[in-house]
Amino acid sequence: MREFRRILLDGYPVDVERHGDTLVAGDGREVAVDDAAHLPPTAPSKIIAVHLNYASRTDEFMTKLPAAPTYFHKPVTALNSHGGAVVRPQGCKWLNFEGEIVIVIGRTCRNVSPEQAGDYIAGYTVGNDYGLHDFRDTDAGSMLRVKGSDTLAPVGPGLVTGWDFRGKQIQTIVNGIVKQNDSTANMEWDMNYLVADIARTITLSPGDLLFSGTPAFSRPVEPGDVVEVEVEGLGRLTNHIVTGPTPIRTDVGAQPTESEEVRSTALGGDWEFRGIRTPSKDLYPSTVKETE
Repeated sequence: MREFRRILLDGYPVDVERHGDTLVAGDGREVAVDDAAHLPPTAPSKIIAVHLNYASRTDEFMTKLPAAPTYFHKPVTALNSHGGAVVRPQGCKWLNFEGEIVIVIGRTCRNVSPEQAGDYIAGYTVGNDYGLHDFRDTDAGSMLRVKGSDTLAPVGPGLVTGWDFRGKQIQTIVNGIVKQNDSTANMEWDMNYLVADIARTITLSPGDLLFSGTPAFSRPVEPGDVVEVEVEGLGRLTNHIVTGPTPIRTDVGAQPTESEEVRSTALGGDWEFRGIRTPSKDLYPSTVKETE
């Protein structure tokens, strides 16, 4: 496996390769991993995300998977990087993390089979598909503001090639406490299937990103929280939550809400899929302890 990153080096975006604790540019310049100012590892033309994929998430919502995956779109302006601040706008309170593995497209991909799809994948990175559920009452269909607001798509720290996605652990850690803990073995649709499915009707271009789904126990985070997503073999993506500098404007558009639907989805309920009340906290605790 090899790991490539994009960083700001002397104020200029540079592609580097990781060698242990050092990042090495093509011209020979070096910088320590912990000292680097990271950028997203690719510059995608589009960011696509799948809704449900992990069995634990499906069980949490007390629903069944559809016959085939369903997707939504995150604008490229939502893109964020390792070490970046994730903004919760003033007037909003239901910002949820969703740790995920992200597929990075390597070459133009259209109308391929699942068996061929792997040849079009450059590699993988770590992502966090944040959701601003305060807007779920108005945007649940499109997910535009829920999942597409600025800074809500951090990816990184690097692009790893030669990585086998099968049977890998994924965890989300908030302030040092494990909140999500699962394995890619529990995904219904693997990476090759997702790429082939999308590419039936949508051309995927080099650098495009495809978020592959999150496990159970996505929960709200607060300004000041540090959220890390760690994937076996891909590294750890770290971000911190901040409050936006200005409140959501009240003179235009739908306003943030705190309805039963908003609370149920943010806290692990099943409103989105079945329209019934939130399960008890005893059934779906907000904190997952690391498995022994």
